Amino acid sequence: MGVYGYARVSTLAQAREGESLEAQSRQIDAYAVSKGLDLSADDIFVEAGVSGGVEFQQRPEGARLFNLVQKGDLIIFPKLDRAFRNTRNALNVLHDLKERGVHIHFIDLGGDVTGNGIGAIVFTILSAFATFEKERIATRIREVKQIKKAQGKFTGGRRAFGYEVVDLVKVPKPDEQKIIAEMKVRRGKGDSYRGIEKWLSEKKKLNISAMGIRHILNEAI
Repeated sequence: MGVYGYARVSTLAQAREGESLEAQSRQIDAYAVSKGLDLSADDIFVEAGVSGGVEFQQRPEGARLFNLVQKGDLIIFPKLDRAFRNTRNALNVLHDLKERGVHIHFIDLGGDVTGNGIGAIVFTILSAFATFEKERIATRIREVKQIKKAQGKFTGGRRAFGYEVVDLVKVPKPDEQKIIAEMKVRRGKGDSYRGIEKWLSEKKKLNISAMGIRHILNEAI
């Protein structure tokens, strides 16, 4: 029987500092000792700087471990969220490994979750909560961005035409605002977006698509 561990951190900063990875490795090692399992340091797969949103089999070390284990092997995870953040992926991987005869132990869930006991039930429930938490965080981030956008602050991505970013605040760019004003006048006189696109290219040496012009003028209303 092969015994393996799996540790993961999301950011490269965490990976460089190594504290979380070291702590997870110590937890895995201590758990193996407490269960009388023979685990070497080389058998702990370390995933550095990989988001939990990436499916387990798509991670470099996750894929290597997933393809390596065989019937009778055992994998130790320190925590549920080190392995999965997506309920569907969690349950698919669990089902696949269970069918192959691989045992999975989560330290934070009290041990083996591939059996039919309370650990398996808790695993299913907590996997759902992990997904809920991820979605809740994403929603909160979107809400914060909307608030910042309403306050005229820059929220990332490409700079909007007509503005420059100063200390993370959108500030009108006079020369581009003048062009937007001219675009409005032309549009008011009946020019098509394609016509304005051609005018910008020929007279202003600017390559902005008709769709982009429409967006700029809608935002400027």
